[in-house]
Amino acid sequence: MSKKKLGLLSLVALVIGSMIGAGVFSLPSDIARNAGPGAILIGWLITGIGMIALALTYHSLSNRKPELDGGIYSYAKAGFGDFIGFNSAWGYWISSWLGNVAYLVLLFEAVAYFFPVFENRAIAVAGASVVLWSIHLLVLSGIREAAIVNLITTVGKLVPIIFFTAMAFIGFNSDLFKADFWGTGGPFQFGSVLEQVRSTMMVTLWVFIGVEGAVVLSGRAAKKTDVGKATVIGLLCTLGLYILISLVSLGVMPREELIQLKNPTTAYILERLVGAGGAALINMGLIISLSGATLGWTLLAAEIPYVAAEDEVFPYFFSWENSNGSPVSSLWITNGLIQIFLLITLVSESTYQALYTIATAAILVPYLFSALYLLKLATSGETYGRRESTAFDFIISLVASLYSLWLLYAAGLQYLLMCAILYAPGAIFYWQAKREVGEKPFRPTEITFFLFLCTAAIIAIYLMAKGIIKPL
Repeated sequence: MSKKKLGLLSLVALVIGSMIGAGVFSLPSDIARNAGPGAILIGWLITGIGMIALALTYHSLSNRKPELDGGIYSYAKAGFGDFIGFNSAWGYWISSWLGNVAYLVLLFEAVAYFFPVFENRAIAVAGASVVLWSIHLLVLSGIREAAIVNLITTVGKLVPIIFFTAMAFIGFNSDLFKADFWGTGGPFQFGSVLEQVRSTMMVTLWVFIGVEGAVVLSGRAAKKTDVGKATVIGLLCTLGLYILISLVSLGVMPREELIQLKNPTTAYILERLVGAGGAALINMGLIISLSGATLGWTLLAAEIPYVAAEDEVFPYFFSWENSNGSPVSSLWITNGLIQIFLLITLVSESTYQALYTIATAAILVPYLFSALYLLKLATSGETYGRRESTAFDFIISLVASLYSLWLLYAAGLQYLLMCAILYAPGAIFYWQAKREVGEKPFRPTEITFFLFLCTAAIIAIYLMAKGIIKPL
């Protein structure tokens, strides 16, 4: 194991770099597609409260349970048993590598702006594969070295984003922003606005996935206290930036035009404001951003199965390391799956939006159980001194739990059922892990949860076969 550890700056960069990936560059059109300015404001309010509560939840858990080095996975396992912990690790892993597929798809849409040859899907997939395996080699060289590269790309991606925000703010037209404020064609209508708010939630969550990045790599942090600090600092830095980007865009271009723009939409908005050079700047920033985000998520995706294997809830071979301390077998399997899904995009009608929605839905279970674990600690008083109040942690964990449940509703039945297809086969890996250590794989309550997953997966497959829901 490498002795080199990650400092506060590297952890903050990992959080920001993981969150600021592809989503921010397409945020204006993605969030405006089904909602007017008023509903978007409400959606950001809910998201801001929920994500701050979730970040504070991770901050508190990292301080109260510093020995739980697997973070988002370890909390579910410690609070609710091995099988729930396994499913949190499995869901997070699925979300991580599936999100990387989405990143690589969008990366070569940006590259095609400069080199139109990549508009050919087969050539784009070939290019994405080269990037994927180049990052693979970088991570094999060591976690700390890869984190330093991530820090550099994080700085590089922020420059065009900040420039875009400044130019859009200068060109902001308040009359355009206020036109059809509630997205109803008239006055406020509760049912319509509620549905619009719901439709924004998966988009707003997608751009925040990665807030837990420092927690996932807490076992590699130089100081345990830096983990919580990095989480909160990273969240607050990005929250304000996201809100500005999504709102000022609605004052630059009519919503009807905004939603018709190709990805990355920020490029074409900036092109209108400052000319063709603006689009080139944004696409260059997107390329840097996606390269850094893909690297950051490769680190996270490989780490979760590695930690879970060390805890004996993933098969043992996921815990293999190389001489640089990199989780070598976990990395090979993760990137192998990404490669398979890249090839699937050649013959499917997969879109960036569909991929990120499924990736977002898959991560909801780990988020929910993290929040529920702190709620459990605050309720029982475990880790709290006799005179130490549990009220603050109780409130933030309750808010984070309710927010996670709201997101499950917002995801919609179709994507939750499709996630069940990805979750259910994980039980085979859990069974193998328990078999390796001579333990009984399923307790009575765990069998119930397993049967629920299998039933949901069977229903999803049936509905897909009937054409009622569409696969990727």
